[in-house]
Amino acid sequence: MNEHDTTGPSSGVEALIERLREEGVEAGREEARRIVADAESRASWMIEQAEEDAERLRAQAREEAQRLEASAREAIRVAARDSVLEMQTTLTHRFREHLRWLVRDALSDEAFLQRLILELAARQRSDTPLEADGHTEILLPRDVLGLEELRRHPEALREGSLAHFVVAQARDVLREGVDFTVGEHEHGLRVRLNDHDMELDITEDAVAALLLEHLQPRFRAMLEGIVK
Repeated sequence: MNEHDTTGPSSGVEALIERLREEGVEAGREEARRIVADAESRASWMIEQAEEDAERLRAQAREEAQRLEASAREAIRVAARDSVLEMQTTLTHRFREHLRWLVRDALSDEAFLQRLILELAARQRSDTPLEADGHTEILLPRDVLGLEELRRHPEALREGSLAHFVVAQARDVLREGVDFTVGEHEHGLRVRLNDHDMELDITEDAVAALLLEHLQPRFRAMLEGIVK
């Protein structure tokens, strides 16, 4: 055998080795490509999952923000309504108190009460004359004290006062069946007609209640038109 013959067994072995080496390299490359593809696929999946999670979180955040906004709006609406109601209640209370003060001030004016007594006496004589056994009693405020004593000692009366006026008028009105007594009320008058069968209440409480019944609904309607 020629020592330079390259077609012998050794060359076949080398070719086999070379072929196996190339196949191994190619297999390694194929595995590497597979690993890279798997990694890329997993990375893409992870990115998609992350985007889906982020969108879900954004949606939840928007829903929560909308709920918070709705809650805040409702809280503001309720607070505004309560503030308006409280203001209306406060103004209505002040209106009632001011009206009572006006009534109390008017019924504390002795000159006004004197005119009122004269008017009542005049109406008693002209419009509704008493029967023979009829009687009218005018109850004065309780601070007109000692009326009987003042009748006996008129010199002690302060001229212009209600007591002075009553004592001065008593003699004339008694002829008409009208008598004066002192009641338990603080301001105004009470008039009892025909032996107490009828009573006309012109006291602070009665007049204020009557005015409130008439004026308070209008005042509330006015408030509702102004304060909304």
